[in-house]
Amino acid sequence: MKSFSAGFLTLSLLCSWVWAQDLRSHAKSGVDEGLREVLLDAVADAGSFDDRFSAEVWLSDMSQRLASQVPDIDERLHILRTVHHEATRTDIAPELVLAVIEVESNFDRYAISSSSALGLMQVMPFWVEELGGESKSDLFDAQYNILLGTRILKYYLDMEGGDMIRGLGRYNGSLGRRGYADRVIDALRNKWYRG
Repeated sequence: MKSFSAGFLTLSLLCSWVWAQDLRSHAKSGVDEGLREVLLDAVADAGSFDDRFSAEVWLSDMSQRLASQVPDIDERLHILRTVHHEATRTDIAPELVLAVIEVESNFDRYAISSSSALGLMQVMPFWVEELGGESKSDLFDAQYNILLGTRILKYYLDMEGGDMIRGLGRYNGSLGRRGYADRVIDALRNKWYRG
C-alpha cells in the first residue's frame, strides 16, 4: 500500500506539473491571478515531519482525536498525512487546517455545501476548470482538495496580514462576520490544539 501511495503521489505531482505549465501559458480572465499563481506553485513535494518520532507522535495523537469522525484507519491516516504535508508546505499550522475541515465538512470528503463548494475543505468547483482539471468530482479526492484548500486559506490569511478572523472570513466568504471564524477557533482550541 505504501508503494502505491508513493506512486500515486508521484503521478499526481507529475500531472499537476503538466497542467500547471499548460495553465501558465493560457491565462484566463476573471480569476484572482495572485491566488491562481499560489495554487499553481503547489506542485513541489517536500517532507513535512522532522523525523519519524515526530510523525508517529503527531499522527497517533491526531488519529485518536479524529477516530469518531473517520472510523476507517486508512482513510483517517491518509487525511492526517495529507493535512500535515500540505499545511507544513504552506506554513500553516496543521491543527488549524483540521479545525477548518471540521467546521467546513466534518471530515466528509463527499460534502457539498449550499453554495456548491465540495469536499473536505469545501473548495469551489470553478477552481477545477481554472486549474485544468478534468471534473469537479476531483475535489472529492482528499489530497487534491486539501492541497487547494490550504493554498487558498494561506492566501487569504496573508492577504489579511495574518489576521485569523479576517482570513478565515475571506476563506468562508463571510468577511465582516465573526460566526465562522469563531467556530473554527473554538474547534482549534477545544479539539485540535496541542499543548
